[in-house]
Amino acid sequence: MDSHVLCLGGEDHALRIPFLLALRDRGFRVTAASSGEAEPFRAGGLPHLSWHFDRFDRRGGDLGAIARIARLAADCRPDLIQTFDTKPNLLAPLAVRGAVPVVRTINGMGWTFSPGGGLRARLIRPLYRLLQRSTARWTAATIFQNADDKTYFERHGLVHRDAAHLVRSSGIDVAAFRAALARSGDPRALRRQLGLDGAKIVVTVSRLTRQKGIGTLLAAAGIVARSRADTRFLLVGPRESEGPFAIGAAEIEAASPHVIALGHRRDVPALLALADVFVLPTQYREGVPRALLEAGLAGLPMVATRMPGCTDVVADGWNGYLAEPGDAPALARNILRLLDAPDQARAMGRRSVALVARDFTLDGVADRYRDIYRHVLCAPPVPARPILPARGLTVVPRADGEWP
Repeated sequence: MDSHVLCLGGEDHALRIPFLLALRDRGFRVTAASSGEAEPFRAGGLPHLSWHFDRFDRRGGDLGAIARIARLAADCRPDLIQTFDTKPNLLAPLAVRGAVPVVRTINGMGWTFSPGGGLRARLIRPLYRLLQRSTARWTAATIFQNADDKTYFERHGLVHRDAAHLVRSSGIDVAAFRAALARSGDPRALRRQLGLDGAKIVVTVSRLTRQKGIGTLLAAAGIVARSRADTRFLLVGPRESEGPFAIGAAEIEAASPHVIALGHRRDVPALLALADVFVLPTQYREGVPRALLEAGLAGLPMVATRMPGCTDVVADGWNGYLAEPGDAPALARNILRLLDAPDQARAMGRRSVALVARDFTLDGVADRYRDIYRHVLCAPPVPARPILPARGLTVVPRADGEWP
């Protein structure tokens, strides 16, 4: 098989490079398109195309993003378009309108369906459902990362049942992650570098936004610090790029010295290796959070919220604890339970390693995508339609030449 897959995502698309390489290993010709940096893709030997869209749509730029997707499709002539993230999932079917099969992955339902989304989120939900219902007619298959999201789409008629598939997570390359842990070296050196000698360390890896529960985590950190002053919370992830959703820098500063914001880091395995507990306080509708998979594979006990995706990885009382989203006292109690019972915490961490290595491997996920792609590509072709006629663009439904 030499079918050409155009894989479309946002600024974090580089995190999917192992998945794209696994698709290539299964006989697909893969081109990535993202709004992030091209260099990681080129370093992995993957063709990369840049495109831009506004995650927050502050200036009504979605029509322009649809036109850019149409031009990408017209230029590289894929056999199939794979999309990730909410905006690409909605915009790509509208851009090609059946001329190329589109497979969408619903990797979470975002802040619109978060418990703390507020009035704005509740007002947007009917529009979201309308858009999803409209784009379903031009979608060959929709992949869900957790059963809750799949059930929601089916219950509200947002997806054709025979085109809905459950593939738990984006998968994790177990061998590669273990190799990265091994390369991280002695965690004591990193502890000294960060000024954490003698501290109990709680790590979270997340965008630093309210929807991701960072405000709740800051409150929980204050509660924990009153009982265990030796505890330090490391926040790993971007803040400045999160626009109106970002947690305030002053709030993080007010929580010091117990909370340390490290920003975006490339040494996440090393940071996990020095941690005692991993926390994901999200109030966001996740798919299956990669951060939990990495923490589990690093052997950490976990505290997470009772949200779709989190409950696929963390079983309360077995490999960690669950708290209700937004409940800072409960989050703090669960963190203290793990810090105060290190033997039990280590046993929970060992269970997490076994769970992730069994149920969330990259190979297993890539095999499922391969099978779905084969089914889609063998289906009767959809007649080509003009795309954005005002610009004179047309997408051919099957590639008839090599990628330039």
